[in-house]
Amino acid sequence: MFKSAAILFVVIFGARWLVPNILHQIVHTRSRELFLITIILLCLGTALLTSWLGLSLALGAFLAGLVISESEYAFQAISDILPFKESFNGLFFISIGMLMDLGFLGKNPFIILLAVALILILKTSTGFLSVHLLGHPLRVSLQTGLNLAQIGEFSFVLATVGRSAGLVSESLYQLFLSASILTMLLTPSIIQSSSSISSWVSSKKVIERLDRMRRRAAREGLPSKREGHVIIIGFGLNGKNLAEVLKETSIPYVVLELNNDTVIQMKKRGEPIFYGDGTSPEILHKLGVESARLLVVVISDPASTRRIVQIARKANPRLYIVVRTRYLGEIQDLIELGANEVIPEEFETSIEIFAKVLHQYQIPRNLIIDQIEKIRSGSYEVLRRVDLPVKSFAQKCEIVSDFDIETYLIDEKAKASGRSIKDLKIRTETGATVIAVRRGEEVIPSPEPEFIFIPGDIVYLIGKKEGVCQAVDLLESQ
Repeated sequence: MFKSAAILFVVIFGARWLVPNILHQIVHTRSRELFLITIILLCLGTALLTSWLGLSLALGAFLAGLVISESEYAFQAISDILPFKESFNGLFFISIGMLMDLGFLGKNPFIILLAVALILILKTSTGFLSVHLLGHPLRVSLQTGLNLAQIGEFSFVLATVGRSAGLVSESLYQLFLSASILTMLLTPSIIQSSSSISSWVSSKKVIERLDRMRRRAAREGLPSKREGHVIIIGFGLNGKNLAEVLKETSIPYVVLELNNDTVIQMKKRGEPIFYGDGTSPEILHKLGVESARLLVVVISDPASTRRIVQIARKANPRLYIVVRTRYLGEIQDLIELGANEVIPEEFETSIEIFAKVLHQYQIPRNLIIDQIEKIRSGSYEVLRRVDLPVKSFAQKCEIVSDFDIETYLIDEKAKASGRSIKDLKIRTETGATVIAVRRGEEVIPSPEPEFIFIPGDIVYLIGKKEGVCQAVDLLESQ
């Protein structure tokens, strides 16, 4: 007990004062090699010190990691030590495999498989209950339990110590070792399928009944009935940016998020955000999916995204669904499930890259925009099916397929403010035509040439792409 107390004191003292001061002096030398050597020395030295005091090397390495992580140089230390981490991980798993007796595995396959099943069931259950009791949805809780179903690396250390102390027999040690290695071999497959399995299980009626009380409590905090609003599933960077734009343009919206900390923080800022799982039909119903105008799904869980799209499309056939996905290969599945627009991150990233490259070569902005539209129309729309529920005017009428429709908001600084269509010579100068103007709630179709623009008007233009771009420049030039 005295040794343990002394070690804890050394760890606290080292984390608070000693190690940060040492690393501060090392950093002043501006030698990356010296910094790396110091980190390795601290890790191995702490492990050796705990071993001399009668504790394990593994515990010492663990304590050294805690000490370094408390310093302001933790991120740099992690970055420099990462190559060693990968090498040591490989060495660790190879050494674990060398400890396993293949003869024992061949003689006792059934008892080992039984042990594997018990480990997976027990660890999945404990992980599930721990997360579910904290108030998280059933699907998230089950997925967490599946992701933590394997034996942890530190368990091997404990088993080795138990074996050396005579608390674990050789046969029991080999049984544990064989079962643990098999669970670790199964881990990649379990993690890959955990999202689909948890979504499938949580959709069953019996499971939904068990989850009813938690959902009832969650539904009590959901918003009252809305109409014509936008539902945002996920409040990461994309969700926040979209919410900000909708707020600025006075478009009603509501947000659903699974991160409780984010929900609490954003609630204090007045955001219409609520905690819940978007794969639940009841929660989507409370968000007003039947009367919503648009649904935007910006989460990173492909299985959940597909289920949300499927549920929303069934609940509201007229709903316009926009989905963000990571890869091009997921577009077709999401469109078949009912999504109207699927935006793949890797494709939009490529567009952003070539736009930046062209900008550096002083290519005119309107030509860059033309290239972006050409890429999207040629390589992006091909990935969508041709029978979308909602088609643009250009798609419906082949005769105007080469024309673009654009909108422009008149502000006080715009050249068009206080001037008529005739004075601006939009048609004669650019070839574009003003087909309508929205003023407040009123839409004025085919305005007369004497029509005078005022701040707040939204102008609808149609024409060739180049002409529309010129018309926008004409409206906004000062």
